[in-house]
Amino acid sequence: MSERKKQAKKKAKKKIPRFRDEDQERDFWAEEDSADYVDWDRAVSIILPKLKPSTTTISIRLPESMVEELKLLANQRDVPYQSLLKIFLAERLERERRRRRAG
Repeated sequence: MSERKKQAKKKAKKKIPRFRDEDQERDFWAEEDSADYVDWDRAVSIILPKLKPSTTTISIRLPESMVEELKLLANQRDVPYQSLLKIFLAERLERERRRRRAG
Protein backbone atom coordinates (compact mmCIF):
# COMPACT_ATOMS: atom_id res chain seq x y z
CA MET A 1 0.00 0.00 0.00
CA SER A 2 1.38 3.41 -0.94
CA GLU A 3 2.23 5.99 1.73
CA ARG A 4 -0.50 8.27 0.38
CA LYS A 5 -3.20 5.58 0.79
CA LYS A 6 -1.98 4.85 4.32
CA GLN A 7 -2.30 8.51 5.28
CA ALA A 8 -5.75 8.74 3.70
CA LYS A 9 -6.89 5.67 5.62
CA LYS A 10 -5.37 7.06 8.82
CA LYS A 11 -7.35 10.29 8.41
CA ALA A 12 -10.62 8.54 7.58
CA LYS A 13 -13.29 9.91 9.86
CA LYS A 14 -16.23 8.14 11.41
CA LYS A 15 -19.62 8.79 9.88
CA ILE A 16 -21.86 11.07 11.95
CA PRO A 17 -25.04 9.15 12.78
CA ARG A 18 -28.57 10.38 12.16
CA PHE A 19 -30.28 11.60 15.32
CA ARG A 20 -33.98 11.29 16.07
CA ASP A 21 -33.98 14.59 18.01
CA GLU A 22 -31.75 17.26 19.56
CA ASP A 23 -31.64 15.48 22.91
CA GLN A 24 -30.12 12.39 21.32
CA GLU A 25 -27.62 14.52 19.41
CA ARG A 26 -26.68 16.46 22.55
CA ASP A 27 -26.09 13.20 24.46
CA PHE A 28 -23.99 11.84 21.60
CA TRP A 29 -21.67 14.86 21.41
CA ALA A 30 -21.35 14.98 25.21
CA GLU A 31 -19.64 11.57 25.00
CA GLU A 32 -17.87 11.66 21.62
CA ASP A 33 -14.83 13.59 20.39
CA SER A 34 -15.76 15.63 17.31
CA ALA A 35 -12.20 15.19 15.98
CA ASP A 36 -13.08 11.54 15.31
CA TYR A 37 -15.85 12.73 12.97
CA VAL A 38 -14.73 16.07 11.54
CA ASP A 39 -11.47 17.07 9.88
CA TRP A 40 -11.03 20.41 11.67
CA ASP A 41 -7.96 21.22 9.55
CA ARG A 42 -10.33 21.61 6.59
CA ALA A 43 -13.00 23.55 8.49
CA VAL A 44 -14.10 26.91 7.13
CA SER A 45 -15.00 29.79 9.42
CA ILE A 46 -18.38 31.40 8.70
CA ILE A 47 -20.36 34.36 9.99
CA LEU A 48 -24.02 33.93 10.88
CA PRO A 49 -25.35 37.51 10.65
CA LYS A 50 -28.97 36.63 11.46
CA LEU A 51 -28.09 34.66 14.60
CA LYS A 52 -29.56 36.52 17.54
CA PRO A 53 -27.27 36.87 20.55
CA SER A 54 -28.36 35.47 23.88
CA THR A 55 -29.96 38.05 26.12
CA THR A 56 -30.14 38.54 29.86
CA THR A 57 -32.91 40.35 31.66
CA ILE A 58 -31.71 43.07 34.01
CA SER A 59 -33.41 45.59 36.22
CA ILE A 60 -32.08 49.12 36.64
CA ARG A 61 -33.46 52.14 38.41
CA LEU A 62 -33.57 55.29 36.32
CA PRO A 63 -34.96 58.71 37.14
CA GLU A 64 -38.50 59.08 35.81
CA SER A 65 -37.48 62.13 33.81
CA MET A 66 -34.80 60.11 32.02
CA VAL A 67 -37.29 57.36 31.13
CA GLU A 68 -39.80 59.94 29.88
CA GLU A 69 -37.15 61.61 27.73
CA LEU A 70 -36.09 58.23 26.38
CA LYS A 71 -39.72 57.42 25.54
CA LEU A 72 -40.11 60.74 23.71
CA LEU A 73 -36.98 60.12 21.64
CA ALA A 74 -38.07 56.57 20.91
CA ASN A 75 -41.51 57.77 19.82
CA GLN A 76 -39.92 60.28 17.44
CA ARG A 77 -37.83 57.49 15.92
CA ASP A 78 -40.76 55.04 15.93
CA VAL A 79 -38.93 52.38 17.97
CA PRO A 80 -39.66 50.87 21.40
CA TYR A 81 -37.84 52.76 24.14
CA GLN A 82 -36.08 49.62 25.39
CA SER A 83 -34.69 49.09 21.89
CA LEU A 84 -33.48 52.67 21.75
CA LEU A 85 -31.79 52.22 25.11
CA LYS A 86 -29.99 49.12 23.76
CA ILE A 87 -28.87 51.12 20.73
CA PHE A 88 -27.51 53.89 22.95
CA LEU A 89 -25.67 51.37 25.14
CA ALA A 90 -24.20 49.56 22.13
CA GLU A 91 -22.99 52.85 20.61
CA ARG A 92 -21.35 53.89 23.85
CA LEU A 93 -19.71 50.52 24.35
CA GLU A 94 -18.27 50.68 20.83
CA ARG A 95 -16.96 54.19 21.47
CA GLU A 96 -15.27 53.01 24.69
CA ARG A 97 -13.73 50.01 22.87
CA ARG A 98 -12.30 52.28 20.17
CA ARG A 99 -10.93 54.68 22.78
CA ARG A 100 -9.21 51.85 24.65
CA ARG A 101 -7.62 50.55 21.44
CA ALA A 102 -6.37 54.02 20.51
CA GLY A 103 -5.11 54.86 23.99
